[in-house]
Formats: sequence, C-alpha cells, structure tokens
Amino acid sequence: MEATRRPNSFREAVVERLIQATGLSAIVFVVLIFAFLLREGMPAVFQVPLNSLLGTRWYPIEDYFGILPLVLGSLIVTLGAAIIALPLGLATAVFIAEVAPRWAREVLKPFVEVLAGIPSVVLGFMGILVLAPIIRVVLNIPTGLTAFTGSLLLAGMALPTIVSVAEDALDAVPRSYRDAALALGATHWQTIWRVTVPAARSGILTAMMLGIGRAIGETMTVLMVTGNAARMALSLGDLFRPVRTMTATIAAEMGEVAQGSTHYHVLFTIGLVLFLIAFAINLTASFVIFRQARRHQERVLA
Repeated sequence: MEATRRPNSFREAVVERLIQATGLSAIVFVVLIFAFLLREGMPAVFQVPLNSLLGTRWYPIEDYFGILPLVLGSLIVTLGAAIIALPLGLATAVFIAEVAPRWAREVLKPFVEVLAGIPSVVLGFMGILVLAPIIRVVLNIPTGLTAFTGSLLLAGMALPTIVSVAEDALDAVPRSYRDAALALGATHWQTIWRVTVPAARSGILTAMMLGIGRAIGETMTVLMVTGNAARMALSLGDLFRPVRTMTATIAAEMGEVAQGSTHYHVLFTIGLVLFLIAFAINLTASFVIFRQARRHQERVLA
C-alpha cells in the first residue's frame, strides 16, 4: 500500500509544481514585456519634451511626436466597436443559450466560433473593397475609410469572443434557477432578464472586457480601413472622418524607422501606453468580478 502511494504522491507533486510554474510563467512573461517596453520607450521621455509628446500633431519627419491624436483615434474606434458589439453580442448569446432550439444551437455556436478564426487582413480587404464604398455612398462623405468603418469591422471581430464566452456563462447557470422562477409565475423573458442574465453577470462582464481588449489591440484591420490620418477626434462627427490608431502607427512605421532614433523610442512609448490601457481594462474587469463574487458569497452566508 505504501509503495503504491509514494509513486502517486510523487507524480501529483510533479504535476502540481508544473502547474504552478506554468501559472507563474504567465506573470513573468507579462513583467518581461512591460520591462522591455519600458526600456525602449523611456528614452523618448528624455529626448522629447513632455508638452511635445502630449501634443496634438504627429509628423515625425519634422520632429512632431504628439501621441494624443493616436490615443484619441484608438479610443473613438474602440468605443464605437463596443457600442455596436456589446448589446449585439449579449443578445446573440442569450438567443443561442436560452431561445434557440437545440438543432439551431448546435449549428450557431460552432459557426460563431469559426468567425473568430477569420484573419484580420481578410476583413480589412473586405472593408476596403465592400464596406468603405457603401459607407461613402450612403453617408455622402468624401471617403469611406473612417473611424466608423473601423468600428464596424472591429465590432464584427469582437462579436465571436463576446458571444462564445457569454453563452458559456449563461449555460453554466444552474437549471434550478430557471425552474424556480418559472414556478413562481415568471414568464420566459422575465426569467432570462431577471434571473439568468444577472446570475451570469460576472461571465458576461468578462466576455465584454475580452471583446474590448480584442478591439483595442487589433492592428491590420484598422490600418487598412480607418484612413490613417493623425487628427484630433474630439466630437461625434469625427467618427465619420479618417483617424489613426496607436496600433496602426506602430505597424506602419516600425519597419522603416532607424533603430535607436527618437522616432523609434516614441513608437515604443506608444506601445507602452497601449499596454497600460489594456492592463487597466483587464484590471478593472477583474476587480469588478471579484467584488461581485464577494457580494454573492456574503449574500449566501447571510
């Protein structure tokens, strides 16, 4: 008996250590990425005056390194994508999990997951050749390569992530919750919106944050369809004008910039800002989820 237990306990200990190492490696990789961006991006703070770095003009040829238009371009495109994708993704997830018949669910969910595998460059080509001309004609604007075009395509790219994760969260809600609500006289829709969706709130919030993270970090699509004009986007009307995002700027200029130059370090500073924004979004989502889980646990104990 003792001889049998020792090999098993040894294997369990090895597996446990491997799992711990894998989890810690993810943290180490994030720290190393941050340290690399910090090392390459911080020289720009000393080479470019802060008021110039936070300026409103991006024209590196004449030593204008204002990153504010790029930050605002990323934010307006991401905000537009979130406004489109979040309600549509939640409604689609609710339909698949709660409304669609079983045969439709078995078709729709794999189809949605396949959409996540479409390369971004393919969507960019579709945006240039199909979507941008339609938007130009319908809205009667000079060009269809606008922030709105980028938002539409990013919303389509974020939808599979939102739908898949939110549908899993809804599916994980115990059946007894639905049965109890129906037994108390609630209708099917009342059960969905007042019982099932609130019970899956943390998973739905995770899906939304992952979708927003996918949108703000996308490169090729926004590089191809947003017009790449580094201008200040301060109003709703700027959604229908060309903009330039942080990711598109890094992708377009990093291959041609001289290594070690001021322009080179400023591009890494943009990457550092993008890293901090994505980190802040994920940290906020984790904090909200932890807070909701703690409140739920307190209610159960009470």
